Amino acid sequence: MTAMTMRQIREALGHVTPGIPDAIVQPTEYEVSILPEGDINRHVFAITVEYRGVDQWAITRHGMCLGSDGEWAEGIKPHDRGDDWLRAHRFDLTTALRLARKAAPHVVVNGHSALDAYRRTPAV
Repeated sequence: MTAMTMRQIREALGHVTPGIPDAIVQPTEYEVSILPEGDINRHVFAITVEYRGVDQWAITRHGMCLGSDGEWAEGIKPHDRGDDWLRAHRFDLTTALRLARKAAPHVVVNGHSALDAYRRTPAV
């Protein structure tokens, strides 16, 4: 008797349809903010870490892309910017989240930083 694969067992139980592959589920975006989830201003000050393929992530906000130098560059797509630009604006997930967390308190909207907004948030 040959051992059944997990897929064969799931097919035999009717949990999956034979011939149809399992759907792939993959996180592709993270929201980074120092403001709590229920804060009305969170979306305004949020930074997004977005998957760009092959374990590469971009840190974006309102059409700008954060570079390894901590500066925001206009545009979030590389177009013809070349490999040097990509190396400075694409990261593995751990690095991207670290850089986004570091930048989160310093996001400025209408002259007010995320840290200013956080300090005005009533204690929960």
